[in-house]
Amino acid sequence: MASQLALKSRIVSTGSLEKIFNAQEMIAASHIAQAREVALNAKPYTDAIFDAVQTLVSHSHIAHPIVRKEEDNPRVAVLALTADRGMAGAYTSSIIRETEDLLNRLEGAGKEPELFVYGRRGVSYYKYRNRPLAQTWEGDTEKPGVEVADAISRALLDAYMTPADNGGVCELYIVYTEFINMVVQKVRVLRMLPVEIIKSDEHAAGGPDMLESQHVMPLYSFEPSLDEVLDAVLPKYVRSRIHECLLEAAASEVACRQNAMHTATENARDLINDLTRKLNASRQASITQELTEIIGSADALNKKEE
Repeated sequence: MASQLALKSRIVSTGSLEKIFNAQEMIAASHIAQAREVALNAKPYTDAIFDAVQTLVSHSHIAHPIVRKEEDNPRVAVLALTADRGMAGAYTSSIIRETEDLLNRLEGAGKEPELFVYGRRGVSYYKYRNRPLAQTWEGDTEKPGVEVADAISRALLDAYMTPADNGGVCELYIVYTEFINMVVQKVRVLRMLPVEIIKSDEHAAGGPDMLESQHVMPLYSFEPSLDEVLDAVLPKYVRSRIHECLLEAAASEVACRQNAMHTATENARDLINDLTRKLNASRQASITQELTEIIGSADALNKKEE
């Protein structure tokens, strides 16, 4: 059994850790309400612009980069949204694991992925492993502002719009954590560009009369021209989607940190209780041994006097 001094030292150190964990949990709890509200408030706007882009490209026969890029270009861009700080459980490790899976799938398909990383933890991870990084951003992963969303969207859009001969990419992927609720946060891989056209099931909706033609007539007229409208929509679409992903990731990070710190606080308390029981048992054993020695010494003295 460990000495009482060692047990007392471990109890004190664990108690200090418990205070730190509890403080981190309370800080995260104070931030989560605002982070969740900001993420949820941004979602309707992003959904609206995404639905508008989906409807626009699905009802128009266009050859704009928003829906297709050079098929012979193997380069693709992958953006991983990680955290600046630790103590958030498996938040960053889950992002890195999903990113590695995506990179392996892309390389297996003959692609050449270029990695963009946001968050100090992810940057440190890949730099330590000498992984080439196209561009990195750090700071304020818990409260990402419009400025960082603009910087990331400009970098990715420039890489996408650059011709293949000059090192441009043909696809954009984002790996982030979607905030579902305080308990559930899901890692997602989103292909942002080119936009995937979701076509309705005409056969199920129409019947035999719909089999005559698969042609979908355009529903819009464009002023001044289709290309100019799409050129104006594309940056807003990219910026809004990246901003939404940043806000979702921020809310997920805070939620993961609160849950991790709550679990760590409970584990520290359980460890303190276990160490306290061991300390009490050690004290009891020491007292019992001292009493046994005293009684034995007294018996020996009595026998000697007799």
